[in-house]
Amino acid sequence: MDRTIDIFQSLKIFENRQVVVVGAGVSGLAACRLLLSLGARVRLVDAKADLSQDILLQVHADPASTGLTLEAGAHTPEQFADADLIVLSPGVPVKKLSQVLATVDPKRVVAEMEFASWFLSAPVIAITGTNGKTTTTTLVGHILRHAGLSTFVGGNIGTPLCDYVLSDTPADVLVIEISSFQLQNCRTFKPRVAALLNFSANHLDYHLDMEEYLSAKLQLFAQQDHGCLAVAPETMRKELEARAFTKAQRDYFTADTEFACPGLPGAHNRENIAAAWRMVRPFGVTQEQAREAIAAFNALPHRIEPVGEAGGVLFIDDSKATTLVSVCAAVKSFERPVRLLLGGVFKGGDVASLLPALAGRAVSIGLFGAAREVFEPVLAPHFPVAWDQTLEAAVRRQFAQSKPGEVILLSPATASFDAYTSYAERGRDFARVARALTAETLEVGE
Repeated sequence: MDRTIDIFQSLKIFENRQVVVVGAGVSGLAACRLLLSLGARVRLVDAKADLSQDILLQVHADPASTGLTLEAGAHTPEQFADADLIVLSPGVPVKKLSQVLATVDPKRVVAEMEFASWFLSAPVIAITGTNGKTTTTTLVGHILRHAGLSTFVGGNIGTPLCDYVLSDTPADVLVIEISSFQLQNCRTFKPRVAALLNFSANHLDYHLDMEEYLSAKLQLFAQQDHGCLAVAPETMRKELEARAFTKAQRDYFTADTEFACPGLPGAHNRENIAAAWRMVRPFGVTQEQAREAIAAFNALPHRIEPVGEAGGVLFIDDSKATTLVSVCAAVKSFERPVRLLLGGVFKGGDVASLLPALAGRAVSIGLFGAAREVFEPVLAPHFPVAWDQTLEAAVRRQFAQSKPGEVILLSPATASFDAYTSYAERGRDFARVARALTAETLEVGE
């Protein structure tokens, strides 16, 4: 069991040290819990001015007795001036804090993932990429468990790594999803296996440019040595080798043809499966064990997930598709004609890159909410395009025009924050409308 934390606690390395945790999300609160267990004084800061002090009760029943405090509202340099360490939550890019951290030594700023990794001894599989991270991370954990290994699956999904460190649940292998924001502040993180699934335009509202975004992703491989494994797509081999991006052994993958997985349709998922197989092999997983596990794996919620069928029209929730590349992959997953739903907070990229994937597949485009001005000028010359204020109105419009055998696909190519708190809430709303249309269609049939 990973109990390196016991050494830190006995040596009192963090005793009475002032630590600032940025972001009061799940990972930020987990970091607070770990720091308090180490004896640190913790100041939790969050940009939301209306954040209640009650959130501290999720960290400790008596926050005042531990030195835990919350400062909500716009960040200031004073919040960080006395910090021995600054821990950033996964959704907090350094770019947003550049002014208030201008006089802070960068070595004092770390990601929650980096901080937690200091206390690990079990081998780590770490997975990054623009698309498919969550599906592949979950699949890798699924294969390892099927092969008889105990696993922790978390990081940027599910349970934060800091909470694992505090737990008494042993794991043979840790399978971690990690984002570019976290990687920008990882300097010692050394996974036994690291994987870059793919790379395309994303988060350009946070990263300076594509080069900064790629550099952040490649930070995952920086500390690996010859005893480690780096997994990456064959399409990036030339570029990556030119960068000398890691000292680890390299294994490049292409779309898999060895394993069948009905729950993961599309060429993009065949690539994810190929990457997953390469990640689990170093842990003694046999091809037969992998084949059995992969065949039984089902898609995760909001990732090309069927949520209903009405009048022969299939509703597919792919709300997790927040980039243009993921939309292309989703559309290519279907043999049926597709009515595509796009809209929300656009994160960057060339909308024209959708055109080859949509040609011959998409019969119409339904826009909703924000980013109409981004999509409509590019797509309207090629497809019937309509815009509605809400997702429900757009779904109903597309359904009214649909024919049996078609797909209404929510694959929005955007973040959800113009109208929803998360992509999951957006997906659930889509499913609600699909269920309502199914019920209405049955009533008309009766």
